Amino acid sequence: MDYIDLRSDTVSHPTPAMREAMARAAVGDDVYHDDPTVNQLEAEAAAKLGKEAAVFVTSGTQGNLCALLAHCQRGESIIIGDTSHIFRYEQGGMAQVGGIVPHTVPVQADATMRLCDLENAINPDDEHKPVTRLVALENTHNAAGGLPISAEYTAEVAEFARRNRLMLHIDGARIFNAAAAFAVDVKELVAGADSVTFCLSKGLCAPVGSVLAGEQDFIQRARRARKALGGSLRQAGVLAAAGLIGLQEMTDRLIGDHQNAQLLAEGLSEFPGVRILSQNTNFIYFSLAPDVEMTLDEFVRVLREDYNIRMSPYSGEKGVIRLRTHYWIDRPAIAKIVSAVSAILP
Repeated sequence: MDYIDLRSDTVSHPTPAMREAMARAAVGDDVYHDDPTVNQLEAEAAAKLGKEAAVFVTSGTQGNLCALLAHCQRGESIIIGDTSHIFRYEQGGMAQVGGIVPHTVPVQADATMRLCDLENAINPDDEHKPVTRLVALENTHNAAGGLPISAEYTAEVAEFARRNRLMLHIDGARIFNAAAAFAVDVKELVAGADSVTFCLSKGLCAPVGSVLAGEQDFIQRARRARKALGGSLRQAGVLAAAGLIGLQEMTDRLIGDHQNAQLLAEGLSEFPGVRILSQNTNFIYFSLAPDVEMTLDEFVRVLREDYNIRMSPYSGEKGVIRLRTHYWIDRPAIAKIVSAVSAILP
């Protein structure tokens, strides 16, 4: 590509190795469980996460919804963070499709939810109230600036869930970024969870897809939910082949994306017109200083039209730009970004 794209890590595109694997992929009909490449992806993903089984889904949103539908009956309730991706950015699919009632609790500045808030969110055994069935975490937490959640905290929530006969789901769209940030095996971050999703199409660079993992019986229920959502696939090995490369080769290099995000944030912070708000994992949030004469939209437009650099204002907070580094944002790209901002904001 002839432009630098920082709008999200979802804009990452397949590596040459992925394209080669996709071209050579052995395929079959996944609905019949006959696609060997999909089967391999699911088996390797489950093993990497320390779970019994996994299912390939088209997106993280679909994976999360399949998980909720597999865990909960209509009219039951889940406890979820008020800034979580499932609650804010997945169109209320749990309610639209599953009749599942969200009970939100505040997400703290460190991306966690207080155990006392979780405790207070459990409905009593009262026929007037929906039965509380599930707790959901997000790691890394998107709206908290890409902050990772520790294995220790997750273990506390898992123990809380077991003690209260609840299930625990982790929206782990970027769980491998969290593992890289803490320098731990990803299994440690999801050990107590009953289910976990992760995206292949963000930092892992595959073109399409996510994986949902958990116990075998749970995954069978999730497959039924996937079918109802129109997510069953046929010769999906051409997509799973890229996901396998992501799983096998891309997880260990994510720390480089974090280092590049830190380097870019440090470069941008040198300009008086830029205010770095936060930098965690592969996320950067910044705003323009009040005395900068151009608007945020003008700043973004000039970068795009004059320098082939794509950024976009963050929809979650007015006056803020969110950047995400990924495989295709390397050191030369960072130098070009800093040089362009220097020319715009001397």
